Amino acid sequence: MIRLNLKPYFLFSCLILVTLSAALHAARIPSAPKLDAAGYLLVDMHSDQVLAEKNADQRLEPASLTKIMTAHVVFQELQQGALNLSDQVIVSEKAWKTPGSRMFIEVNTKVSVEDLLRGLVIQSGNDAAVALAEHIAGSEQAFANMMNEKAFQLGMNDSHFMNSTGLPDANHYTTPRDIIKATKAMIHRFPAYYSLYSEKEFTYNNIRQYNRNNLLWRDNSVDGVKTGHTEAAGYCLVASAKRESMRLISVVMGARSEKTRLQETQSLLNYGFRFYETHRLYEGRRALVSARVWQGEKENLSLGLAEDLYVTIPRGQYNKLQARSQLNPENVAPIIQGQPLGDMLVELDGEAISQVPLIALDDMPEGGLWRKFVDMILINLWSKANVTGLSEW
Repeated sequence: MIRLNLKPYFLFSCLILVTLSAALHAARIPSAPKLDAAGYLLVDMHSDQVLAEKNADQRLEPASLTKIMTAHVVFQELQQGALNLSDQVIVSEKAWKTPGSRMFIEVNTKVSVEDLLRGLVIQSGNDAAVALAEHIAGSEQAFANMMNEKAFQLGMNDSHFMNSTGLPDANHYTTPRDIIKATKAMIHRFPAYYSLYSEKEFTYNNIRQYNRNNLLWRDNSVDGVKTGHTEAAGYCLVASAKRESMRLISVVMGARSEKTRLQETQSLLNYGFRFYETHRLYEGRRALVSARVWQGEKENLSLGLAEDLYVTIPRGQYNKLQARSQLNPENVAPIIQGQPLGDMLVELDGEAISQVPLIALDDMPEGGLWRKFVDMILINLWSKANVTGLSEW
């Protein structure tokens, strides 16, 4: 009888299984869908993680996506008290005659800011956009300057607005990435006003019109945001959806048809929610580690993050997350609140996925002469590698 030594074969089989398992694990998330559109972008609201993109920084005509920026300026005026929802706006002839989609306001009539906002957001009324612009800034051109100033503040470096409506102009453009910046800021800063985007219909002047964002009827997780269309811009749609604690924002620009922009947007959202999950790891402004401070009133100072830290990762990978702090080796007083004194590094399966500054949560004034003298001696003995591990969130 011939006896075979099966041990090598067994080990080889295990090696194959492990390799296949790793390959299957790596291939669990398919490539993002490739959409029939001039440009698109899918981003997690909280982590800012990009999940899919094409021509995200290409300047494109936004059509009525412009009104996201228009509404942002109006919301800011309301928040600052420079404008009230009950204010009455006299409709100019220019606003009344503005072509394109409208809420059907009439010239020389008075319309409340609240009604105009609904006409702007729900009905995508160009007449409402011009009426609000003129009321706030005196002219639509002056209002466009306000839009551009706000865009600059939001870091929308590839955007320029010539009007409040999105009607075609050679110098009127934005990018998918910039539009998402505006949308994120609006949702974050004006949650009460953002709820207008989920309203499905609005009736004014006995004319009922439905929200042009058909995803509101198709997907219960969608609560905004805005459609747009001109012949030059094609069909555009910005959507925001929240499932459990995860919110995604997508933008599709330059699609061929209304049906295409709807299907492609739904495809993006389904992809993001199906294959990714978002977690808040640490709360902002909360003490996470302690740093040694030299020549200060006290030896140690609490450090934390300026804002909540979120990460978006492939589903089922949460247990593979690790975090550690990297502190500056020599932090010398005086130190002011908010000053970076190190970094928080988050890794997934050994690969860095996020690195954010660790900041001082309080001021640290200089210490007395004796403290300075002692620390000048001790600092030379201090290890240059001061790394504190963190593993809990």
